[in-house]
This record gives sequence, C-alpha cells and structure tokens, in this order.
Amino acid sequence: MSYVIIEECVDIKDGVCTQVCPVDCIYEGGRMFYIHPEECVKCGLCESICPVDAIRVITEVTPEEQPYVLINKEFFEEKVTGWGRPDGWSSEFTTDLDHPHIAVLPLRNREKPDE
Repeated sequence: MSYVIIEECVDIKDGVCTQVCPVDCIYEGGRMFYIHPEECVKCGLCESICPVDAIRVITEVTPEEQPYVLINKEFFEEKVTGWGRPDGWSSEFTTDLDHPHIAVLPLRNREKPDE
C-alpha cells in the first residue's frame, strides 16, 4: 500500500510534499506531482503536510479518485515519461509532461494556499 496524488494538486504544485519525502519518490510533472508507487515507503509524511489535501493512501481513495492510482503509476511508464523506476528524484527527472488524463483537464486559475 502506497500513496497517490489526486486532482487537487493539478495547477497548484505546492511542493512541500517533495521537501519531506525521505526517499524522493515524488516527481514533478507539468501540472502536478506524481508518486512512484514502487519507491514510496509508505511513511505518510507527504500526506500529513499537503496543504490542499491532494495525497491519499491508496486504501482510502474514493471511487471518484480511483483513476489517480493508475495515473500516478502510468506517469513513469513508456506512455508518458518512460522513466521506469529512477530510484529517487533528481533534477534529471523533472518534466513538463503530464499523464494524458491530466494534460486535457481545463487549466485552473488556482492560488496556492499560502497566497
């Protein structure tokens, strides 16, 4: 069981989750962050600090949020980045690409919670 980032992150990308992740399993896409499901050590720090409630433990994902389990997984596969398992974020693993589901969402004029 790992964690997943859901739609609340789209066009916000606050980024505090990346600062607390002890294994750097959160990667930056163009419009949101993605958690690598195999690299996540299930510590929960990211979920506890996310200011927009955009991170869920997979077992608590609602039916509406369920597509995000696959979206986070597929982000690392050939259909999006082709990164596979990079074994931890580095600047080399940051992209403007997003999962096709995210890329077609309407742009949101959203302010970060601290603004």
